[in-house]
Amino acid sequence: MELTIKHIISSIEELAPLAYAEDFDNVGLLVGDENTRVQGVLVTLDTLESVVDEAIEKKCNLIVSFHPIIFSGLKKLTGSNYVERTVIKAIQHNIAIYAMHTALDNVIDGVSAKMAEQLGINQVNILMPKKGYIHKLSVYAPEEDALAVRKALFAAGAGAIGNYDNCSFNAKGIGTFTGNEQSNPVKGNKGKFTQSLEILISVVYEKPKEAAILKSLREAHPYEEVAYEIVQTENTHQHIGMGVVGELNPPMSQTDFLELLKETFNSACIRHTSTTEHPIKKVALLGGSGSFAISAAKRMGSDAFVSADFKYHDFFQAENKILLVDVGHYESEQFTKNLLVDYLTKKIRNFAPALPSSRVFLSETNTNPVNYK
Repeated sequence: MELTIKHIISSIEELAPLAYAEDFDNVGLLVGDENTRVQGVLVTLDTLESVVDEAIEKKCNLIVSFHPIIFSGLKKLTGSNYVERTVIKAIQHNIAIYAMHTALDNVIDGVSAKMAEQLGINQVNILMPKKGYIHKLSVYAPEEDALAVRKALFAAGAGAIGNYDNCSFNAKGIGTFTGNEQSNPVKGNKGKFTQSLEILISVVYEKPKEAAILKSLREAHPYEEVAYEIVQTENTHQHIGMGVVGELNPPMSQTDFLELLKETFNSACIRHTSTTEHPIKKVALLGGSGSFAISAAKRMGSDAFVSADFKYHDFFQAENKILLVDVGHYESEQFTKNLLVDYLTKKIRNFAPALPSSRVFLSETNTNPVNYK
């Protein structure tokens, strides 16, 4: 079986659907044709010219990058900056570039969870659950067809709430309608006022599943015109959102915890607030720039919050209630490459056992732009 870029994209988006990404982000296939046969995959944190050179050397025609090389729009390609030069080189050598960024940030098994795994932190939950992601569908179906409609909605992914499936609310009522001359009513006759016993079915679902759910609804519903309503709820999703919080067992002193961070993240320098005698047990983590989550970490009762890119005044928010630690942007996300290599290797092996899964490479190029002395 021929493995195409589209197959790799499909596998990646099982882990991190693009709908999980933040609105400001630029994720997905940035360069290339998804129907191209995959010769090799190079996984990197950033796509730079040097990474494209590495892909050429390793005969990889797909770069899977965490950060998008194209973030804001490109109006020209003249090679005047590192972004344009990287894109030009990739195009010249028929190398596709795919990026996931905040789509992977927002999954419970993503960037921040990998940080927790490296530190031995367990019982991980989302730090800042994503809002506006859960929608509710309400639809009216004839009483005798309600069961079939419900089953179709459930099969398409509707009605899942946390640890529960097949969830719905149902209320009985009377529907009325009059079909015009062009109508083809299942009940009653065209031009005649009709009343029908109907069930109002309400189900919640994740936003990316909407198209499939509506398709299943139309196929299962007997009416020529299906009346339904969709609203966005304020419910949060316990497995989708930024950052994680978990337990360090056994607890350790703040001094020992800082040493653990330096060793684990191979950081030449970490910045942190003043240490106290309070032990570290509950730890919040967020890969990349995470100052926006300091309040959430405090609200969750975290003893420490580990992230990156804290500004001077961000550290004042600790107020001796939490240990804030900036381990560096690259350092906090460095294990993301390993997560993706392991995931894609396994996926390719399951998809096509005869294909060499060894064609998934962990980039050896250090893309960290920050140096310490």
